[in-house]
Amino acid sequence: MGKKKIISIVGARPQFIKAAPISRALRLEFDEMLVHTGQHYDTEMSKIFFDELKIPLPDVNLGIGGGSHADQTGKMMVEIEKLILQSRPDYVLVYGDTNSTLAGALAAVKLQVPIAHVEAGLRSYNRSMPEEVNRILCDHVSSYLFCPTQVAVDNLAKEGVTKGVFLVGDVMQDALIYNLNLAREQSKVLERLGLQKNSYILATVHRAANTDDVGRLGAILDGFGGLSKPVILPLHPRTRRVISEAGLSLNGNIRLLDPVGYLDMLTLEQNADCILTDSGGIQKEAYLLGTRCITLREETEWVETVDAGWNKLVGVIPEKIRSAVENWHPSGERPAFYGDGRAAEHIRTILLDPESYGNS
Repeated sequence: MGKKKIISIVGARPQFIKAAPISRALRLEFDEMLVHTGQHYDTEMSKIFFDELKIPLPDVNLGIGGGSHADQTGKMMVEIEKLILQSRPDYVLVYGDTNSTLAGALAAVKLQVPIAHVEAGLRSYNRSMPEEVNRILCDHVSSYLFCPTQVAVDNLAKEGVTKGVFLVGDVMQDALIYNLNLAREQSKVLERLGLQKNSYILATVHRAANTDDVGRLGAILDGFGGLSKPVILPLHPRTRRVISEAGLSLNGNIRLLDPVGYLDMLTLEQNADCILTDSGGIQKEAYLLGTRCITLREETEWVETVDAGWNKLVGVIPEKIRSAVENWHPSGERPAFYGDGRAAEHIRTILLDPESYGNS
């Protein structure tokens, strides 16, 4: 009897990071087809991650980027369905909460192929965010729900989802342990940018709610401009274009960069005085690294980091941003919410023999 087959769907930057440890684990026992939808399709946002993180190159690149949510998701579904019909996998594995995630899940469920959802059960309880809708829909059609935290398990239980739910820990912790070693060996970003530890603030702004609303984006930049330390801001090309077209002004302490590779980003996160972000993944990395995080949103799916006192929600109000940076300095313990750093192994073991485990 041959190996079980898995089609793994990735398409956006955080998913490449999560796929690295899982693909390494799966390929020891499974026949994996790694499918890149093309959702992030420029070199800085995509190819560099496969190169740096030693992820197997995608077996298939669908090249579907841009367009509206419906257009992008629909085109992905059509192409993923073709791949499922051709290869007849035992599972389709999806990550997180992007359009690629939803497209993979919907294509699989229509063909009655079991779906494994990595990072299941996360909730921000803000359905105006496309990511929230994607993760809810994906969870409710998945057969295997791999939860990073007990909070995620509890969220699913509130929605009546208890079958096939497994608390495996967070694959981002697996990735962080592996990639920090690579970053120490390879990253020279601090020297290249002339930065010292704790001498700068690292910022990222990418969520549509912040980048597509000129008022919110302007308020964020206003908050950054009032800070006493330099703000290092790697920007997606789309956000840079919005700033230019809207005529938003930048204070001289804001230093714009092109997107940086993941190993450079980890180094910047680890050595920053603090991080200002609207990214879910970076909130969690900051927690694991022990860097204080100020989140440019009104809610977060990573509530544990807030409850532990290492993440502060400020929205986009300039005064709140400035006050948090200058006055808020967490110093308490950081409980190990995110597992033992072996989430990828647990996922592989469960998919190899689901019957040997209970529901959770």
